[in-house]
Amino acid sequence: MLTKLTARARSRRELEDALRQRDVPVEVATSVLDRFGEVGLVDDAAFARSWVESRQASRGLSKRALALELKRKGIDGDVVAESLAAIDDEAERATASDLARKKLRSVRNADPQKQWRQLVGLLARRGYSPALSMRVVSEVLRADGDRDDEADPSSCS
Repeated sequence: MLTKLTARARSRRELEDALRQRDVPVEVATSVLDRFGEVGLVDDAAFARSWVESRQASRGLSKRALALELKRKGIDGDVVAESLAAIDDEAERATASDLARKKLRSVRNADPQKQWRQLVGLLARRGYSPALSMRVVSEVLRADGDRDDEADPSSCS
């Protein structure tokens, strides 16, 4: 059990599942996990905060996607909401915009429709709403087009 905790933080339910797979009696598992909680080895609130910070930074996931992941890991809805409160709408929009700009580099030579589909698809897979995805992609493509016009000497009159 401790080896699972040394690799990375785990939610209480993840540890319960691991103990169940090893056929540990429920009473023993509950007792062990309660004791781990008392000494601070298992803390779902700290786990959720860390998970949100890490996954948003590394994968650029939306609040909705992060909430789904945490719920799958057995984190209580109130704890999920509390851990996501640190991400405001502007931060989420900035993350989506960064993702779209990074992806644009790899699809820059594609036709505009393909660029649009790939960028919106990327954001959708990361859990962003269709409205936010379309707004962000429009802004990123518009900014990229403006940059291309500035770099193109033939566009100057």
